[in-house]
Amino acid sequence: MNRCAAIQMASGPNVSANLLEAEKLIAEAVKAGAKLVALPENFALMGDHELDKIKAKEVDGSGPIQSFLSSVAKKYAVWVVGGTIPIAGNDSNKVRAACLVYNDQGERVARYDKVHLFDVSVPGSNDVYRESDSIEPGTDPLVIDTPFGRLGVAVCYDLRFPEFFRKMGMEILVIPSAFTAETGAAHWELLLRARAVENLCYVIAPNQGGFHLNGRKTFGHSMVIDPWGVVLDCYKTGGGFVSAEIDLERLEKVRGAFPALSHRRFFVNNE
Repeated sequence: MNRCAAIQMASGPNVSANLLEAEKLIAEAVKAGAKLVALPENFALMGDHELDKIKAKEVDGSGPIQSFLSSVAKKYAVWVVGGTIPIAGNDSNKVRAACLVYNDQGERVARYDKVHLFDVSVPGSNDVYRESDSIEPGTDPLVIDTPFGRLGVAVCYDLRFPEFFRKMGMEILVIPSAFTAETGAAHWELLLRARAVENLCYVIAPNQGGFHLNGRKTFGHSMVIDPWGVVLDCYKTGGGFVSAEIDLERLEKVRGAFPALSHRRFFVNNE
C-alpha cells in the first residue's frame, strides 16, 4: 500500500507566498508518510481578477512555478500532481489551465489541460464565473501508469460530466479543484463519491478552502474516497492536508465482488 495526500489551501494573489505555503504542506504530508501528493486548482495564484492568470502565464517547460513543482518533487522524493498553473496556449489573450504531474525524481511525466470550463452564474448568489474569458479548453483526458496504480487526472468542473471518466480505466482519480462555497456545500461530496462508486476507483480531491483576498470563498473539504464511496479522510477549511492508504488489493476485491464495470451495456461514442 502507498499513502497519498490531498493538499488544501486558500491561495491568494502572491505567487511566492503561495509556493511557500504549498511546500510547507507538502513537507508535512511527506512526513506523515505520503508518497503521492496532489495540490488544488490555482494553488500558485488566486488573483484579484480573472485575467491576472494571463500575466503570470508560463511557457510550457519553463517558469518559476514549473521549477517549483519539479524541485519539491525531487527534494521530498514524492510524486506531485501540481494542481493547475497558467500555461501559454494558442491564444495570446488566454492560458491553458494545466495540471502537471512530476515523479519522485522531479521529472515531469504528464500534462492535462482542463477540458470543461466554468461559465456559470451560481444559483443563490451574485457570483458569476466566465473561465472561457481567460482559459482555452483542453481536448483530451489523461490516464497514466504510476507506482500507485493507473492514475486519471481531471480538474474541478470536469467532475460534473460523468461520461468524461468512463473510458479512463483508472484505479485512482485525482481531481484538483476550487469549488465555490455554494456549489461545494450542495454537490462536492455527492459528486466525488458518485465518481468513486461509478468507476470503482479511489478519488483524491484537493480543494481550495477558505476566504481569499479577492473576496471569493471556496468550500474546502478536501478528501480521499475509496472505491466503495467511503470518505477515508476530510479536511474542512483552511490550509492543511488529508491522507489515506491506496490499497489496490482492496480495490480488486471490491471490483471482483461487485463487477459493475464489466456489466456495462452502453458505451461512450458507442465504443
